[in-house]
This record gives sequence, C-alpha cells and structure tokens, in this order.
Amino acid sequence: MTSDSCPDVPLDEDVDRYDPGHRAWVVQAVARIKAETNRSSDTHLLTVPLPPEWDVDLYLKDESTHPTGSLKHRLARSLFLHALCNGWIRRGRPVVEASSGSTAVSEAYFARLVGVPFVAVVARTTSRQKIELIELHGGRCHLVDHPSEVYATAARLARETGGHYMDQFTYAERATDWRGNNNIAESLFAQMAQERHPEPAWVVATAGTGGTSATIARYCVYTGRRTAVCVADPENSAFMPGWRDGDTAVTTPVSSRIEGIGRQRVEPSFVGAAIDRMIRVPDAAAVAAVRHLATVSGRRAGGSTGTGLWAAYRIVSEMVRAGRGGSVVALLCDAGDRYADTYYSDEWLAGAGIDVAPYLRRLDEFWRTGTLS
Repeated sequence: MTSDSCPDVPLDEDVDRYDPGHRAWVVQAVARIKAETNRSSDTHLLTVPLPPEWDVDLYLKDESTHPTGSLKHRLARSLFLHALCNGWIRRGRPVVEASSGSTAVSEAYFARLVGVPFVAVVARTTSRQKIELIELHGGRCHLVDHPSEVYATAARLARETGGHYMDQFTYAERATDWRGNNNIAESLFAQMAQERHPEPAWVVATAGTGGTSATIARYCVYTGRRTAVCVADPENSAFMPGWRDGDTAVTTPVSSRIEGIGRQRVEPSFVGAAIDRMIRVPDAAAVAAVRHLATVSGRRAGGSTGTGLWAAYRIVSEMVRAGRGGSVVALLCDAGDRYADTYYSDEWLAGAGIDVAPYLRRLDEFWRTGTLS
C-alpha cells in the first residue's frame, strides 16, 4: 500500500542518532571514573581536641585528602558522570566550567582522565596556587575581571567551541545521589557509628553551590536521623539574606573574600528549605579559626573550613552552656597550602583590612571557658 492510495496515513518518522563509536567512548569514560572511585580510599574523620569535661565531641571530615585536594573532588566526579550519562559530553569537545578554583582543579583532573579538553572561567582574584593546580591537571584558565562574569562567559565559550558548559551551580544538588551511593553524608555517618555520640546534633557545612548541604540535609531526613544541618556563610554572600528573607532573587554588590564559598546570587543548587540554620561568619573570624586550628591540631586549612569551624565553635559553646552533651561535625574543605599567600600572610590580611586579633582572643577565651562570646 502506498501513501498515494492512503493519503491520510502519515509516514513513519525515523531519526537515528546512535553512534556506536561514541557510545563505546562514553562507556569507557564512565568505567575510568568508576575505577578511579574504586582505587580512591575514603576521607578521614578527624577529632578536634576539646576539653573532655565539656562532653561535646567535634569532628572534621577531611576532604583535603582526595586526589585533587578538596571537597570538590566528589562534586566533579558526580558532575562528570551526570553529564556523560546524559549525553552532554562529546569526544574531543571541551568541558567548560565557571569556577572560583577548587571545582575547576577537580574537573580538570576528571577531564584529563576521560580525555577531553577543559577550560575554567575564573576571576582574576583567584589565588595563583589554584590556577597553577588547574593547569597542572591539564586545564586551561580563562580569566575574567569580575566574579559575576563567569556564568555568561563560560556559557558563551561552550557555545563557540561546541563544548559542554558543566554549570556546577545548577547541577550540583541533582548530580549527586543524596540517598547514598558513597556520598559524603553516607560516609560521614558510617564513620560516626562507633563514636560515643554517633548521631551528631549538628553537621555544619558551607555553601559554594549549595550541593553539599543539600546532600547532607536530604540524607539525614531520608535515613530517619534527627541531626540538624547548619550552613555557615561568609561576608558579601547572598545565601544568608536570601534564606533568611525567603527571597532567592537577592544579590550582593561585591564578591566573597573566602574562596570557594559565598556567592553574589542565590545559586539554583542551594536548597534552602532543607537547611535548619544559617550563621553569618565574619571573614576575620574564619581566618582566625583556621589559624587557631593550626595551633591546636597542627593542621592548616583554607578559609571555607574556617568559616564552618567558627560556626561549629558557636554551636559547641551553646551546647556547653546548656549542659548538653553530643557531637558536632564540620568539613575540612581543602588544605591551607593553597592559601599561603592570602589567609596565612599577615601582609595580605593587612592589605585586605582583615584584623584577626580580636577573634583569636575570643577563641583563646572559648578554649579556656567553653564560651564563645
């Protein structure tokens, strides 16, 4: 029967885009990432030595021990798997990302692992150490004058090159399986299982994309835990006022001085309704916290860790004052060697107008009395 004899019967439409060669490449790329995951051990859960009479235990989930040295290693792995399985990453075409540093370091690593070019769009204020790390892992940096320009520039470069804009700020909360599958929350609670206070009263996170706090908060509810989630936010970030006022359209005129966290807009991956509490942390307090941590533990960490640690100290102080025992977990996001020229440089702090002395005195008082005034 022909279409001429049955004019009202439409012809089949058949568009076949299946490419066996490309499918083989994608399968191999996913296998390489799975193999990398399999040979990477879990990160450590460290104790911060608080006075035993407080009956409060403080832990740091040390994400600096990942192969690329930061919390963002987990995110980059999830983003690449998500994009590969969605068909967004193509052989020979670049992956482009808008990043303040650590995510780009980790994405450069995974791009080289699967064999695609990588371009990071970063602000000129990004530390030289992070730019060198991106390049060390095979990435290329495209610098912009203002942090707010990274989104549009990354999208434009992806269009012009036929590549894929990874867009961590949109996909962070959905690329990670928050129900489990070796995410940070599942790892954290498994490591806490044999501690004297195995279910933390609080987990303290910081927000760059918002993906980590969303994963932890969702996992707590999904697994029936009463653990509350607090997000510590730096100066000049839109997350805190946006969450407080229920206004996701909030923006700030200047960018955060704490690399990797705090954004000038409320990012799409920030799931505010899942968060129980937010604490605004002055930048000087964050820097004082990591310098103090180096003194009491010998470990140097970055400013995002200091932001979360100051908030964790606030919560510990409240628990001590209330006579309530328990545990608190914060995140050690990356190591301090990336910030030798900034947070650990007295000259840089002076130039930035950051005076840590008052906050160091407050931390000394906290260590003696359990009260962070």
